[in-house]
Amino acid sequence: MRDGEELRRILRRIDGRGYKAYKDIEGQYDFRSYVLWIEHVQGDPFAAPSNVIVRVPQEKARFPRDTFSGRSREVGLRDFLTRRFHDLAEQVREGKRGSGKSGLIAIDRPHQEILERTSVLVDERWVEARIAVGLPAYGRSIAGREAEEMFFRELPHIVAGSLFFERLDRGALYEHVETNEDADYLRGKLRELGLAAFIADGAVLPRRSGVDPRPLTTGKVIPFQSPPSLRVEVELPNRGKVSGMGIPVGITLIVGGGYHGKSTVLNALELGVYNHIPGDGRELVVADPGAVKIRAEDGRRIEKVDISNFIRGLPFGQDTTAFCTDNASGSTSQAANIIEALEVGATLLLIDEDTSATNFMIRDERMQKLVPKEFEPITPFIDKAGQLFRDYGVSVILVIGGSGDYFDVAHHVVCMVNYEPRDVTEQARAIAAEHVARRAAEGGESFGELRHRVPLARSVDPQRRGKVKIRAHGTRAIEFGSENIDLSSVEQLVDESQTRAIGHALYYATRYMDGRATVREVVDRVMEDVNRQGLDVIGPPNRGDLAAFRGFELAAAMNRLRSFTVKA
Repeated sequence: MRDGEELRRILRRIDGRGYKAYKDIEGQYDFRSYVLWIEHVQGDPFAAPSNVIVRVPQEKARFPRDTFSGRSREVGLRDFLTRRFHDLAEQVREGKRGSGKSGLIAIDRPHQEILERTSVLVDERWVEARIAVGLPAYGRSIAGREAEEMFFRELPHIVAGSLFFERLDRGALYEHVETNEDADYLRGKLRELGLAAFIADGAVLPRRSGVDPRPLTTGKVIPFQSPPSLRVEVELPNRGKVSGMGIPVGITLIVGGGYHGKSTVLNALELGVYNHIPGDGRELVVADPGAVKIRAEDGRRIEKVDISNFIRGLPFGQDTTAFCTDNASGSTSQAANIIEALEVGATLLLIDEDTSATNFMIRDERMQKLVPKEFEPITPFIDKAGQLFRDYGVSVILVIGGSGDYFDVAHHVVCMVNYEPRDVTEQARAIAAEHVARRAAEGGESFGELRHRVPLARSVDPQRRGKVKIRAHGTRAIEFGSENIDLSSVEQLVDESQTRAIGHALYYATRYMDGRATVREVVDRVMEDVNRQGLDVIGPPNRGDLAAFRGFELAAAMNRLRSFTVKA
């Protein structure tokens, strides 16, 4: 390890030279209160920024053990420090400093969710931040004085204000880690309480816009209040006793008029698999960890999925026990999305009729009379939902405003009126008894078998022209070798760093594709490795731009890779 002043001397020596001379600064430097490791230098000012690691010994950082004791608090602390580092880096940057990414000091940027990330690591020895630095240049000539300013004035200021306990807002830090711990605890209590989801009284569910996930603050914002009949109280480790609407396991309908808040509730629940920052409004909105949002997805590829529980008897004898298509319809894609989610262990399906295929959801009496079952290959979801819960214990929360026939299969019905929930279960049952649906049930006696597929490693290849190519494009696509994985309909992804991690995890998963392991087994083994060894296990070492993901989204990416094949 070299002294920090050695870095200054090198920067002055290479000032004005060609950009590749920056390679001379790679290595570790002792800055007394922290170690600076310039791990990789970018090839030119327009390339991806250089990888830099800052390590502060705990005897100097002095974070109390209770700020990172236990998984929940550790993740909360790491998230808090990432946000603080990011905010300070934004403040100190004085604008463009030459060519390309010159002058950039950046760290992975979190949003409303608290996710485990590789941007900051904390243990009893170190606090480590993994950052990106755009080494400055004019044209392709090294701007050594500007680099010196970055490493000796700006970066020390950011590090001092973000990675040392005494310089942080103690109250805000503890609120952050305790909020994360409470949400994890609450989610862990759901099954014990017989609940599929929970929305705390006082929660603020509406967001500012479709592209701004921060809480709505303008206009009339109505805090959530549970109907008395569904109110549940839970004692949390930090916040103490809280109350809210517990949605029991089973089939729950969310009904109501247009613009009264049905989809807003479902959107909050689909993101209830993640924890949220203090002030988000959804800090205590949690869903079963096995919750998967299901929708129709016209045009997606399907690889040998057994959709015969929903669709069989297609024209020309097309097999639906191992259904394949490069251009799925709304109904076949929705059926496949359900089966694929069940294949990897989904325990709660979240469905909105607005993004569903109508003919997959319901076939009313009149249509049954006009088109007899012998000519209709689709068994609608209404006839399988109850069997799915009875046979496999999988719950459903369904937003629906167009068919009261679902009253016959629902265990609970919640009506949204001006963003306020009302328990109308008994009223819905009375209506169902008075106005008996005369449609014939088409689902048979049971939901049917769930078959497991065996993936083939050779079909999951991220190489292009002999090099591994994995790149995230926002939250909605992964460039994977010569293929582009479309994740635009995988609605529970919230961060590009998740998408990036999934791309690397998909490549990592091939080590377990031995021709015998099922999709579920492969996904479970990858997630076990990540949970035990951290996100570093899946990708190039020392990356600071990966975030935690679920096995469901990893499987979704696998299934949407158009080269993906399974054993016949």
